[in-house]
Amino acid sequence: MAIEAIDTNELGEKVVEVIKTIFDPEIPVDIYELGLIYDVFVNEHYDVKVLMTLTTPNCPVAESLPQEVEERIKSIDKVNDVEVEITFDPPWTQELMSEEAKLELGML
Repeated sequence: MAIEAIDTNELGEKVVEVIKTIFDPEIPVDIYELGLIYDVFVNEHYDVKVLMTLTTPNCPVAESLPQEVEERIKSIDKVNDVEVEITFDPPWTQELMSEEAKLELGML
């Protein structure tokens, strides 16, 4: 019986693809391009940890957005466990947005 092996980098890429389907409710850009995702870690047990921030500490989706990130990542086959950690260090600024996001918002 062969066990299907999956590369942790490959799984990390799938996690990023899923994160790119989650949009900030106030800004029509996905949270990855917005720069809210600081890091994605995948270990050999296929546990995923996401370090993310919010545009402001009293963001209206402060409760629901991290939960949505966790639930979407958990829906990926092979993912064992998901932890979403919120940080405000460093605080989010518009400089963290991708060129694509800045273009989308007419900032370029």
